[in-house]
Amino acid sequence: MTARSITDRLRGLAYGGDYNPEQWDEPVWKEDDELMRRARVNLATVGVFSWALLEPEEGRYDFAWLDAHIDRLHANGVAVDLATPTASPPPWFTLAHPEALAVRADGTRLTHGSRDTYCLAAPAYRRAARRIASALAERYGDHPALALWHVHNEYGTLCWCDHAAAAFRVWLRARHGSLDALNEAWGTAFWSQRYTSWEQVLPPRATQYHKNPGQTVDFHRFWADEIIAAYCEQRDAIREHSDRPVTTNLMLPYYLRLNLWAFARELDIVTSDQYPSAPGLDSAAHVAFYADRSRSLAGGRPWLLMEQGTSTVYDDEQVIGKEPGEILRHSLGHIARGSEGALFFQWRQSRAGAETWHSAMLPHAGPDSRIFREVTQTGEAVARLGELAGSTVTAQVAVLDDPDAMWALEVDGLPSARLDYHAPLAEAHRALWDAGVTVDFAHPEHELSRYRLVVAPSLFLLSDKGAENLRRYVAGGGTLLVQHAAGFVDDRMHARLGGYPAGPLREALGVRVEEHRPLRTDERITLSDGSHGTVWSESLRTEGAETLAAYTHGMLADSPALTRHHFGTGQGWYLSTRLDDADYGALVGRLLKEAGVEPDVPDLPAGVEAVTRHAADGRRWDVLINHTTDTVPLPDPAHDLLTGTTTHELPPGGCAVLRDH
Repeated sequence: MTARSITDRLRGLAYGGDYNPEQWDEPVWKEDDELMRRARVNLATVGVFSWALLEPEEGRYDFAWLDAHIDRLHANGVAVDLATPTASPPPWFTLAHPEALAVRADGTRLTHGSRDTYCLAAPAYRRAARRIASALAERYGDHPALALWHVHNEYGTLCWCDHAAAAFRVWLRARHGSLDALNEAWGTAFWSQRYTSWEQVLPPRATQYHKNPGQTVDFHRFWADEIIAAYCEQRDAIREHSDRPVTTNLMLPYYLRLNLWAFARELDIVTSDQYPSAPGLDSAAHVAFYADRSRSLAGGRPWLLMEQGTSTVYDDEQVIGKEPGEILRHSLGHIARGSEGALFFQWRQSRAGAETWHSAMLPHAGPDSRIFREVTQTGEAVARLGELAGSTVTAQVAVLDDPDAMWALEVDGLPSARLDYHAPLAEAHRALWDAGVTVDFAHPEHELSRYRLVVAPSLFLLSDKGAENLRRYVAGGGTLLVQHAAGFVDDRMHARLGGYPAGPLREALGVRVEEHRPLRTDERITLSDGSHGTVWSESLRTEGAETLAAYTHGMLADSPALTRHHFGTGQGWYLSTRLDDADYGALVGRLLKEAGVEPDVPDLPAGVEAVTRHAADGRRWDVLINHTTDTVPLPDPAHDLLTGTTTHELPPGGCAVLRDH
């Protein structure tokens, strides 16, 4: 079953969220039925953390309570996204299988009392997970309420125990083939680390000083593959009894444990969770960042926002609420960028437990509250957008995203602890979002020729294949911006010799980096064009590139900082420092102009987000979201699906979905 068939089953876009009726009693269930109808809920995620109730003791199941709730939801017109509860094993499991409890890198074995307290590589855990997934699928696989299977929850838990060590060695044998190859890849001639038997190889546990970089990155790769394997075991067990699509909710963007590109290929429909980490306009930009990554992972297929916080914004050490109207604006932000709906965690705010204060569609204050009124208004809005189901979003610009490069910046002993992976990605996306441009994310080895502009913000590690792909992209007419500290190591974490970055990319950029010079925490440098850099600088030698801006002081005075190289029929740009936000935005604007990239909807003021969705039959819809406090006139008034009328302007904080025939 495809994502489109899910929306066909729902007769529109999905709206709803996690539902935990086991926390409540019958009078509350009756109220839930009425309030879900009022809010236009049509999809509920059930059973995510219900293992202790579903299997009260090993091998004995109690499905009667779940039968009643699924039947009740179905009678109320609500479809079910049925989860396997394997993210939270019950107490009986950890007592029976203490060896399956997770162990930290320092050797501390964790105890039961939270969630995700298991080793995913433990055979007992994997058997139990397959068993309950199969039992659920056998019972509910063809239930008329069932729209989607939801395996586990937010995969990403790692472990350093002996089970993990044994599985790691099996993975290393498959990857490297021999101990000689492993020793070469990890550079074990240094510090007398050479291995002479597989039993000597361990996970990168707590050590006296720096861990081996190759070992560290391989351990991340191992866990990424192990997590996918665990998911696939449950997925395949479900498929033996059910033809409904199977997925799991990816936690974006900061889980460092997953190879999202590889994981997404195993999902029938990509689903993801999103929680902003800054308020105001930054929050809206985060929504777009998450949504564009989710759509890119889906690779042209529809995707679905599985979780968002109804009124949850993480701001340093506190959780703050969303401003009036943001529930609708954030939901539409995801739908604009391809989501087949908007779901939340959770339906009813818990009165007890570890997430008592996590926001919900129905807050502690009850239905007579601003939150629930906005939830209802958002549900009504989503219900009017059914014709968008199955439509797609296209982008002319890509930002490169590689989990290997992410893990490479997690190793010990780098020249600067301020070499961050995600911050440059977010900055690149934000500059493009501010310019009104829709963005795809892509892997360096993906086919890139359809993009007018490609930005590579954070490619410290770059494979030979990726470097050659980028060279080919520029030679074929593309415009490429590569940012500092790029291609310094290959995919074994070996330093590139003869100058950075990797050879084929160096050819496309027309520069050679001889020396890196990290900047002090409080250091800010001025370039010859008046822009300012922080964090990092480099000694460059041009090899065909022209210098567009130079350093102005210190040992790098008059040496290139920003360069452009005409190569083949394209252009390769290199930026050897990290620019201030405003200066970086100006550079991105210049690149967009050079590449001939226009906003989806031109002539809109700053703070008005616009994304276009396209149907195969030629129809298109412009989703407009006004994040400002001003009324904004529309250059081309059109029929608004949200109001059913022709819209000429957007009120402060207002939204519109304009149909263009």
